[in-house]
Amino acid sequence: MTVSAPRARRVPVAILGATGAVGQTFIRCLRNHPWFEVTELAASERSAGKRYADATRWLEGELPGELADRTVLPCDPREISAPIVFSALDAAAAGDLEPAFARSGALVLSNAKNFRMEPDVPLVIPEVNASHLALLEQQRRSRGWSGGIVTNANCAATVATVALAPLHEAFGVRQVFAVTMQAVSGAGYPGVPSLDILGNVIPYIGEEEPKIEREIPKMLGCVQAGALVPAPVRVSAHANRVPVEHGHTVCMSIKLDKPAAPEDALRVLDEWRGDASVRGLPSAPDRALVVTHALDRPQARRDVGSGAGMTVVVGRVRTDPQLDLRLVALGHNTIRGAAGGSVLNAELLVATGVVGSA
Repeated sequence: MTVSAPRARRVPVAILGATGAVGQTFIRCLRNHPWFEVTELAASERSAGKRYADATRWLEGELPGELADRTVLPCDPREISAPIVFSALDAAAAGDLEPAFARSGALVLSNAKNFRMEPDVPLVIPEVNASHLALLEQQRRSRGWSGGIVTNANCAATVATVALAPLHEAFGVRQVFAVTMQAVSGAGYPGVPSLDILGNVIPYIGEEEPKIEREIPKMLGCVQAGALVPAPVRVSAHANRVPVEHGHTVCMSIKLDKPAAPEDALRVLDEWRGDASVRGLPSAPDRALVVTHALDRPQARRDVGSGAGMTVVVGRVRTDPQLDLRLVALGHNTIRGAAGGSVLNAELLVATGVVGSA
């Protein structure tokens, strides 16, 4: 995969669902981006036609002044001209709208669940499976559109997969038992009522466990003869909502094809750098994964900002009495697990020539 940085002016990009929590995170991730310029903001009919400042309740920091007076557009391909479209739409809207944009020629970077498991749709963490972008060619042929859809994973599945990828490459992962402790920001805004979550743990997040169980094998799989072959990994997941603002923690017990001692696993995790094609991209952290040796880390309060929210922190790597290894992984759910992951996917698409610089 050949990578070259764009040389011309910044690529125009649009954000669908720009008024919501993930849409706002896209705006923060893209502010002053060296390759991309946010030229269009779109949202639901109730927001379309309003000033962006009037249509949204800004959640973190200050709303960028250059966007405050921007008119919110409807989520209609006839109204959007940008070649790259970042979608923060919920699943109810994404199912119809994202294909419409792909048919119109736009490349859609989706956070929704709708198309993640389609065999011709790349489900990508660039450091882990950049090669899966090859599925776009098959997608365009089979669906007859000139654009395309590239998805990033469920936020908890992203954290787990970054931690599992080095172990899968070195030893083969056969079975994973995962328990998640997921931040309230993963529920969007206004999210979980305070009287439900404060001082509490909610042992249910709708549809979350099946997503984790399906998506990890797809991301750890490979593309052969233009088709995706999932990894033969069995995943069992328990998902919990906890009173943490940002940061999904995943505790995993892992069965390996080739059993490894904790010190061997730590060496592999510490040395892993991921796909070389990602290095040097604007949103790529120096390390997609870092290992902490502290007995009580990672912790959301202390570690979630690692790598500007794009680094997964792994700790407590030790022997499992029933499987082989157990560990704890932490990642920022709205940055690496959502908007930031999509931006990095788009950077890789530009750098590899899938979509040209403007």
